[in-house]
Amino acid sequence: MLKSLRALVSELGAPLAVLYAIHVALGRISGGRARLVPYAFTAQPIGHAEGVAVRADPGTVIRLTSNDDPLVATFPRPPDVLAIRYRSGAQCYAAIVKGRFAGHIWIRRDHYDEDEVRCRYVLAAPHNSVWDFDVYVVPEYRLGRTLARLWQAVDAALAEQGVQWTFSRISLFNPASLKAHARLGAVRVSSAVFVVLGRLQLGFFSRAPFVNVSVDRAPTIFFTPPRGVMTASSSVA
Repeated sequence: MLKSLRALVSELGAPLAVLYAIHVALGRISGGRARLVPYAFTAQPIGHAEGVAVRADPGTVIRLTSNDDPLVATFPRPPDVLAIRYRSGAQCYAAIVKGRFAGHIWIRRDHYDEDEVRCRYVLAAPHNSVWDFDVYVVPEYRLGRTLARLWQAVDAALAEQGVQWTFSRISLFNPASLKAHARLGAVRVSSAVFVVLGRLQLGFFSRAPFVNVSVDRAPTIFFTPPRGVMTASSSVA
């Protein structure tokens, strides 16, 4: 027990280790109805992927997919979730290595509705910014350059469309993802902690309005480029 606690503190740092312990305890006590969800919000400049440039691989193909693409059947997400994403206008760039699905990045314009808690992220300048989510790489490709090649292709495609910034949210319980985004040039612009107790949700933000309490309603968080200034409101999503 002591060893695992030390490992947790080493990986997350003492403050986050305490939050994670609270999260686990809440889940056990409530039978999964209560949880604590901490996020970091990042902004990443588009058109600067040369800093992580990798050589092209003839065995790797990066392309946009559609809902009726046979490749979608191999995605590690429920079909109904994927269908909703495509209907909402989200775009998916997939990496294919030697004919096999290897990973994807999803892109949303205008806004993105969080799928873990009740919250809507709104892009204040949708003409030059997007929201990226569900960045996934098949485990066997995570030690290679698949993610770098995937991001390089997405970065180039978005730059051609006039996009200058992409925003995303990352769980603070996932330091590996935070480091991966940092290597790609992302900077943290704000943070939030959600406490979910059944239908009751409490949101604590690092910027105004700082606190949101709701039962069914969702706070709306606005992201403004180019410096990732975030404001939040208690409006209904």
